[in-house]
Amino acid sequence: MASFKITGGRRLKGELIPQGAKNEALQILCAVLLTKEPVTIHNIPNIRDVNQLIDLLGDLGVWVTKIGESSYRFVASDVNLDYLESETYQRKAAALRGSVMLLGPMLARFKKGRIPRPGGDKIGRRRLDTHFLGFEKLGATFHYDGDFYRVEGDHLKGVYMLLDEASVTGTANVLMAAVMAEGTTTIYNAACEPYLQQLSKMLNSMGAKISGVGSNLLTIEGVSELHGTEHTMLPDMIEIGSFIGMAAMTQSEITIKNCQIPQLGIIPDTFKRLGIQMEFRGDDIFIPAQERYQIDTFLDGGMMTVADAPWPGFTPDLLSIVLVTAVQASGTVLIHQKMFESRLFFVDKLIEMGAQIILCDPHRATVVGLNRQMPLKGIRMASPDIRAGVALLIAALSAKGNSIIDNIEQIDRGYQNIDTRLNAIGAEIIRL
Repeated sequence: MASFKITGGRRLKGELIPQGAKNEALQILCAVLLTKEPVTIHNIPNIRDVNQLIDLLGDLGVWVTKIGESSYRFVASDVNLDYLESETYQRKAAALRGSVMLLGPMLARFKKGRIPRPGGDKIGRRRLDTHFLGFEKLGATFHYDGDFYRVEGDHLKGVYMLLDEASVTGTANVLMAAVMAEGTTTIYNAACEPYLQQLSKMLNSMGAKISGVGSNLLTIEGVSELHGTEHTMLPDMIEIGSFIGMAAMTQSEITIKNCQIPQLGIIPDTFKRLGIQMEFRGDDIFIPAQERYQIDTFLDGGMMTVADAPWPGFTPDLLSIVLVTAVQASGTVLIHQKMFESRLFFVDKLIEMGAQIILCDPHRATVVGLNRQMPLKGIRMASPDIRAGVALLIAALSAKGNSIIDNIEQIDRGYQNIDTRLNAIGAEIIRL
């Protein structure tokens, strides 16, 4: 188990280029299974989860060629379905939550799919019902024996469906199954995150017929086959938000390059309501060094609440970052994590560092900002999941003294060479 040793209290200065979007990559990579023709993808992040999925595709028989620093070509012309029955597949797919999105493409093209119960962050209940209910409405059968999920469907047919929740991965999976179903499929209460918009854009470039992109009502006219394409992924909005929070906490002057700002939704505005100054310079975000920042209040003077919601609401993946950023603000904010009941449990480490946080219940935490009256102190801690891990890293960078973060494999799952990139602008992070 690897660790980071962080020397806190250093101000950073420089430019950061965000990696490709992790959550988009997991969908886009699975979609290469929908065609036997070459698919070229650019701006793929070099992170553990994505690399594991690329490795899994290679084991399935997909020809994988690296053609640039962050570009790959995939050819799924000779997929080995027998591999799905192997112990190696069970072990590798179970270690990666994104493996669940292999099912939609496999069902569409090969009429069957099989995955073990997937892994991922331990952040609470993460049910898969939306995926399988959608497959069943398309005409597939579903079996679960306690170890494996299996779907089969020789003749998928388009249908109207109302998803039980606006699940991002559930919408992506059902969408990929529906593009080759007979007739017209209508998906209502669909997730509409930029990741889904990008997936729909890619599928349409492959010959799919998807309309309503960017809304919660998708209409898919089934086609018999898809062809190859070339696709460039968005910058990672979660990494961009993490850098904004880090700049504020460490009183640093940072420019985040090539952010594709129109795709960020209310993320910049949410950080502005924490009092963080930023300037949009073309497609770059400039955050000046700030001695202090003041949390806003509601118009009636009520305490600010930041809560997650389906897009275009605030993404749950950034609530951990908002929470840690508020620790040194002036003012009070209520963080309401509606989706995952275990995602706020990392705040005990921040409290040990000196933060003033009340964990109201598994879903809500009140942060009383320290307003720089006293610094956090360095401690030893462990990263429980990707986003909490980076929140703890931000806290450690702003703290007085040294901190050690164990289990940084969790951070590596979602952030590309984070130590090297931050050290280049003045941080002191040593990988142990």
